[in-house]
Amino acid sequence: NRVLAGLRADERAWIAGAQAGSLPDLEALFREHWPRAHRAAYLVVHDGAAAEDIVQEAMLSAMRTLDQFGRRRPFGPWLHRVVVNRAIDWARARELRVVVGEPALELARTGRSEEPSSTQPVLAALGELSPEHRAVIVLRHLLEYSPREIARMLDLPRGTVNSRLRRCRNALADRLEVGEDTL
Repeated sequence: NRVLAGLRADERAWIAGAQAGSLPDLEALFREHWPRAHRAAYLVVHDGAAAEDIVQEAMLSAMRTLDQFGRRRPFGPWLHRVVVNRAIDWARARELRVVVGEPALELARTGRSEEPSSTQPVLAALGELSPEHRAVIVLRHLLEYSPREIARMLDLPRGTVNSRLRRCRNALADRLEVGEDTL
């Protein structure tokens, strides 16, 4: 917990510095949060280039509104909310483009992935879920937020988050032909 407390103190200092216009503090803040934000976006959209764009846009948005951010709040959940919501919007737009006939960019079902081959079945199964369902799975199992935190981040009732998690686990278990308790 000492390391976590140190990180929180560093994060608060970076936020204060970035709010005061310090580019090194802004870079440190984003460098700390980039890997998890990128991974979350990628798991929602299944497109490496799109995930990078989504995180860059989210971070630019965060930079523009950083003066409104309360230093006592943790930055990660706030940034992840922005990233996941943008990823959901991107995935919805992609699905709409597919429906109206434009070519898909990179669907998880194509098997082309930046992930090792052992994770491709999981990614393909995730790709069959709706963006909203992928988002709750990513936030819960990758970023390790509690259902209560996810509900706040996505502005959903907690029961909705819990039911989406349950439905997602069931759907993934069926698609991967494993027991739900394995997920």
